[in-house]
Amino acid sequence: MSDVTDKDLIDAILAGNQRAFEEFMQRYKNLVRHIIVRMIANTADREDLGQEVFFKIYHNLGTFRFASKVSTWVAKIAHNACVNYLQKKKIPLLENNYLEEDKNGITLERFRGDGQSPLESVEQENAAALIQAAIEQLPVHYRSVITLYHLHEMSYAEISEIMGLPEGTVKSYLFRARKILRHKLARVYAEEAAVT
Repeated sequence: MSDVTDKDLIDAILAGNQRAFEEFMQRYKNLVRHIIVRMIANTADREDLGQEVFFKIYHNLGTFRFASKVSTWVAKIAHNACVNYLQKKKIPLLENNYLEEDKNGITLERFRGDGQSPLESVEQENAAALIQAAIEQLPVHYRSVITLYHLHEMSYAEISEIMGLPEGTVKSYLFRARKILRHKLARVYAEEAAVT
């Protein structure tokens, strides 16, 4: 069914074809998983949230009118489920003083290499781990924007619709997230260079 369009797939699901929904889940599971992983730190809750997202998608397919891409609609449902979870847990989506210092004093020191130069670290794929660690420390909204823009190659307009934010805010979050990442990675590499 991989050659089937999203519209054909949704029509089949609405007609009661269970295999069509399985294909739909396969098609969008990575998108849903990436959003949940970027927004939710508690690994035990991620699977439950994934099931909740696909449950909501299944029960709301009849209301989807193709006014946007299916991927945008799916991402919006996943994003909203995560925001609801974070609000229930009283976890902030943004921290005002983020560029100053991490609130709980967490730094990337624990990700320092074993005396290797930054170039050797990159060659051994340590850079990917450092970037991943730095992304994980970003505020939730910044992680979401980075994931949707860079990993899923969504436009500002699509991210704006998913997150319910003006496009200017999305651009601002992306700019700030990149700036924070550059700052953190530069600090880690400077620390590594000082050790060698």
